[in-house]
Amino acid sequence: MKSTIKSITSVMFMLVVSFSALAQQAKPKASPAESATGKVNGANITINYGSPSVKGRTIWGGLEAYDKVWRAGANDATTFETDKDLKVEGKALPAGKYSFFLIPRANGTWTAIFNKEPKQWGAFKYDESKDALRVDVKVKALTETQEKLVYKITAKGFSMDWDKVSVPVNIK
Repeated sequence: MKSTIKSITSVMFMLVVSFSALAQQAKPKASPAESATGKVNGANITINYGSPSVKGRTIWGGLEAYDKVWRAGANDATTFETDKDLKVEGKALPAGKYSFFLIPRANGTWTAIFNKEPKQWGAFKYDESKDALRVDVKVKALTETQEKLVYKITAKGFSMDWDKVSVPVNIK
């Protein structure tokens, strides 16, 4: 009798552990990893980022503070990679892989930052002395809420769209 109870208990334990592991695997990430690729003036561009959702939250000036460096996505810092030298907003950016940050502002322009340290978790260890380039960009209001953060690469550059804001960055 004791061995039967012990066997049943062992099987039940294994089932609970198995179902728990399956439930964790099936659960989608809150901010899944995404990638945008494309060509701009002959350069191959790749942007890797975590894509959070608005979920009814106040994003700008709430979840993401104004006037502070932000990782421009979720989880790891967003990365921007180009295989050719570029002109970003008229300023030189050598070919390479960079972390990409933004400084949101309540009014006017935002600052786009290309930092020489691409492997960072968020902006917690961001070091301004490693910036390869900083440029100011004019944001645009979106007519509809962009629920999931998304990067789009076009013939003229790229944009980060989230909530009611589009941040276009011009590349030549």
